[in-house]
Amino acid sequence: MFNSCMFTGDATSKESSPFINSSTSDVEKCQQYDGKNMALFEEEMDTSPMVSSLLSSLANYSNLTQGSKEHEEAENNEEARKKTVQAPRMGTIMGVYLPCMQNILGVILFLRMTWLVGIGGVLGTFTIVFMCCSTTMLTAISMSAIATNGVVPAGGSYYMISRSLGPEFGGAVGICFYLGTTFAGAMYILGCIEILLIYIVPAAAIFKMEGLEGAEAEAALLNNMRVYGTIVLSFMALVVFVGVKYVNKLALVFLACVILSILAVYAGVIKTSFDPPDFPVCVLGNRTLASKGFDICAKTIERGNATLTTKLWRAFCDSEFLNATCDEYFTSNNVSQIQGIPGITSGILAENLFSTFMEKNSILEKRGVPAVLDPEATVTNTNRYVMADITSFFTLLVGIYFPSVTGIMAGSNRSGDLQDAQKSIPIGTILAITTTSIIYMSSVILFGACVDGVVLRDKFGEGVDGNLVIGTLAWPSPWVIVFGSFFSTCGAGLQSLTGAPRLLQAIARDGIIPFLRVFGHGKANGEPTWALLLTACICESGILIASLDAVAPILSMFFLMCYMFVNLACALQTLLRTPNWRPRFKFYHWALSLLGMSLCLTLMFLCSWYYAIVAMVIASCIYKYIEFCGAEKEWGDGIRGISLSAARYALMRLEEGPPHTKNWRPQILVLMSLDAEQNVEQPRLLSLTSQLKAGKGLTIVGACVEGTYLNNQPQAQEGDQVRLMEVEKVKGFSQVVISSNLRDATSHLIQAGGLGGLRHNTVLVSYPKNWKQAEEHHRCRNFIEVVRETTAARLALLVPKNISAYPSNGERFTEGHIDVWWIVHDGGMLMLLPFLLRQHKVWRKCKIRIFTVAQMDDNSIQMKKDLMTFLYHLRFDAEVEVVEMVRNQHTLPSHTHTHTQTHTSLMLSLQIQSITDVSRGSIRRKNPSNLHPQRSIAEESVGGGGEEKSEEEVAAVSHFSYKETSHSQKKSLQYGVSFRNQSNVRRMHHAQKLNEVIVKKSQEAKLVLLNMPGPPKNRTGEENYMEFLEVLTEGLNRVLLVRGGGREVITIYS
Repeated sequence: MFNSCMFTGDATSKESSPFINSSTSDVEKCQQYDGKNMALFEEEMDTSPMVSSLLSSLANYSNLTQGSKEHEEAENNEEARKKTVQAPRMGTIMGVYLPCMQNILGVILFLRMTWLVGIGGVLGTFTIVFMCCSTTMLTAISMSAIATNGVVPAGGSYYMISRSLGPEFGGAVGICFYLGTTFAGAMYILGCIEILLIYIVPAAAIFKMEGLEGAEAEAALLNNMRVYGTIVLSFMALVVFVGVKYVNKLALVFLACVILSILAVYAGVIKTSFDPPDFPVCVLGNRTLASKGFDICAKTIERGNATLTTKLWRAFCDSEFLNATCDEYFTSNNVSQIQGIPGITSGILAENLFSTFMEKNSILEKRGVPAVLDPEATVTNTNRYVMADITSFFTLLVGIYFPSVTGIMAGSNRSGDLQDAQKSIPIGTILAITTTSIIYMSSVILFGACVDGVVLRDKFGEGVDGNLVIGTLAWPSPWVIVFGSFFSTCGAGLQSLTGAPRLLQAIARDGIIPFLRVFGHGKANGEPTWALLLTACICESGILIASLDAVAPILSMFFLMCYMFVNLACALQTLLRTPNWRPRFKFYHWALSLLGMSLCLTLMFLCSWYYAIVAMVIASCIYKYIEFCGAEKEWGDGIRGISLSAARYALMRLEEGPPHTKNWRPQILVLMSLDAEQNVEQPRLLSLTSQLKAGKGLTIVGACVEGTYLNNQPQAQEGDQVRLMEVEKVKGFSQVVISSNLRDATSHLIQAGGLGGLRHNTVLVSYPKNWKQAEEHHRCRNFIEVVRETTAARLALLVPKNISAYPSNGERFTEGHIDVWWIVHDGGMLMLLPFLLRQHKVWRKCKIRIFTVAQMDDNSIQMKKDLMTFLYHLRFDAEVEVVEMVRNQHTLPSHTHTHTQTHTSLMLSLQIQSITDVSRGSIRRKNPSNLHPQRSIAEESVGGGGEEKSEEEVAAVSHFSYKETSHSQKKSLQYGVSFRNQSNVRRMHHAQKLNEVIVKKSQEAKLVLLNMPGPPKNRTGEENYMEFLEVLTEGLNRVLLVRGGGREVITIYS
């Protein structure tokens, strides 16, 4: 049998181990895999392990627990700190269902639900509850699909959103979810203080409210909330800091309080059907009286034969005697007593069906009770009545209620603790939402059917002896609800202060938001100490607001934004049909996710449009911050999938045809040359590219490496063109081609650069330096071949000479000119380029001058007028100058002389006519040669009708004559040109004469743009061609030679 391990030695070490960092020798590998039938693949085991090894590693995988379990064990057992894997043990009920129930049911149900029903009516409140519960149910469906699409490590909702929508969205929504959880803690603490100071121990108030009215009483209440709220927050933060194990142990106790309180309410509702509780409400006329100011609901009482006045009389009159002066409304109306809880069989539901919105400081009135009221009389003794503390309206009720349905993420946040997260999260979350939705909807109907409207609208129970309104309905005692709601709000506050810092710690440890990294650190056992400190500070800002009704809409915004992006993530993954999108939960659809997202957005603006805008601005700022300076993460997110789909769609659209002239912009392929160390030789090429990119469009920075792909591929990846692109702020792509010679590599770049309709239409290449030296002769040939290939491919060509003298992006020209020498028509490239350059700050203060050339026989004045009119229609601001060149009739052939007289003016008029005709009609002509009607005249002028465009452009220069043939010949001999025929003689003389004119006019210009002559047809004239270019550009500092791509790039039409 053939032994694959017999070949060893230094000579084959590289071939046998293709991995650079491989530390295992061939002999060791042979021994390791000997007998395993893996000889064919042993060299790939570093990157492609055996299936058995992979399955073994997956079987041993386990999540770290979420929340605080690992921290609790770390405190109790020192050895537990070294554990990184802990066996999950919680099922659906304990791990998902009950935590969700505890988080969803809470402060709003006990403190505001009756008031919501009284203000919004049964129908209006039921609509609000249905909308909010539908939103959370749709979000739970989307969340279940995401949570069951693979393993969800500890991180919950933040992990799901960030891995589905990318780090930018994940960070923004993660911060919003963190802020929502933090403000939820503030809301629970405020609810706790409200229960404590109003219903349990009112005497504990530091700022006394006795005898205060209106704004003073309100300010005293708010100050009490602030003081006690700060104290309770400090205590809770200390408990969380010392040890979260106490919070975990008390969690079931707090949940038991919630469940017992709800059961007490249902028991009380059943009891009202046969034995309603006695909670009388005293009404003066139709105004509800606050019960704290009197003991008997009557003006006077009969005791024996005497009529005595009551405390109520003395509250509205100036003395206790019957002849006292009393309040006019008190005198005109009778005092009556109504039953606050008439019972479920009383038919009160019909009275409570519709809304009763109230203005702030308006008096709570009983419907259907007559009252005598003087419309012009002012209201006095307002502290004796039950007053509305805020102005109520439908959208306010939505904002106050929505926090009562949040908490649906509690199960997914404990994904690390679950025995089977992919089974427990969908079942437990949806079951919890269904249960709580039934509780809320039934509560709306039962409250409206059992309790009178004036009691429902009495937010703080002032008309029922200061009792909690929902407590008046409970059985066996109102105190069951009071204490149950108090402990439940305490527990919810502790849970928020436990969860929010860990969420912030998870975001900080991901490293996507640099300035938050400090909050990723904590105590030795992982407790997020710094994150807890920041959470307490933000929570304190919510407590300083001091109003439960004002804080609730704030956290509604952040939770709604989080839920909106959960739905968006599910919809995107479904619509994009990502191959990795295979959720085990099958009862989802992209339409449901989009409906949930729409509901979230609607509720955001229903709750508070200005809070919604603030929340969006915060999320947008975080998004842009992460995008600008955050750490780059590749999580295979859906946004990248959208980008790929949009790019494919756009590329297919671009393939439909070439762009219209109005949409043409330079899509530049920059040909960079690299030295032996793969460093860019002309970095200023990228500076010029950046300055030209005011036209936006595509930029491909191409580089060529000589060698073979297998040997040079790692070397090519180390080139610094990508780094330079970042330095010069060039937005585009880098492409390196490796070939056996640089000539073929450059040709491959020109041919294959770009994709589909997104291809380059312009090539930017530097003028070859020192091309006369023998060792640089290959650069000269390569350059001329580039000119030939771009001409054949109908691509525009830009050749900057003396590129090292071009300005960098940091320089500024405060004055100067950009001179354009318009000799032959190139489709408008010479006009467009200076306009694009002046959009950049380097060239912004330079002025444009356009020069064209006239013969003595031409009407130069008319040419200048025509050119100015043309520039006016092009919307270009430029100075115009027509340069007259002297024609020497003795040196030109006779057949050329007959056509030269009218050539120049005809050429200018035909150039303008060409642009006009092409712009007016369709650009998509099958014969591109129709774009150049002036070609035939140029060819006639030199008598060479069969010559191609390259000869024609050079021949156009031949109309600029010379006087001293002998002097020109000496000049041309100085440049070493071997003149084989009269054509080369003429070209050199004309190049020299044109150069003299350009130097005279534009020597001080910051940049000179002029037409670049075409290459010679045969290769024997390549050296002559380079000499022509040298003579043409001699004495100029910065020259940009331009060749058009064979199509119009500017138009005079809108």
